Amino acid sequence: MNKGIQVISVCTFLLSPLVVMAEQTCFDVSSVPSTTPTERFIKNVDGTVTDTETGLMWQTCEFGQDYDSDSESCTSTALQVDWQQALVAAKNNVYAGFNDWHVPNVKELASIIEHRCVEPAINQAIFTSTQNDNYWTSTTGGSQIDHAWAYQLADGKNNLKAKTSDVFLRLVRYAK
Repeated sequence: MNKGIQVISVCTFLLSPLVVMAEQTCFDVSSVPSTTPTERFIKNVDGTVTDTETGLMWQTCEFGQDYDSDSESCTSTALQVDWQQALVAAKNNVYAGFNDWHVPNVKELASIIEHRCVEPAINQAIFTSTQNDNYWTSTTGGSQIDHAWAYQLADGKNNLKAKTSDVFLRLVRYAK
């Protein structure tokens, strides 16, 4: 392992019949400061997380999952949806009793990327159920209107995805 890098969590994924270990890798905090320190977030009992820096409230779990407050974990399976389905899902979502959820724009989603970590590039103490895959934003690609920006959470880089692609989704709202 490179100096300055530490493994901060381990998850086990079963690939029948082979067991593969996937580890989030992060640079040591003393050499690379966290971009999303845990103390910046308030974990709410309803399965939401409030970002005190941006004023945004995020769903702890991904779209398609439920929050179990007893175990403080996400249950069910995260769903991948195309871009139009993501917009409709946000409009119809009443998670935690709120009805004003939206698909995050590219800047909002960028605000929860943890730049010192990979696989996934997010604060796993806050967002415990995150795939090493793409997540939708509501931001359409400038000259490619049939594409929208997404963030690949394996490495935290943004990229354009065809709006017909199936991509993961985490919804957000403005905390009041």
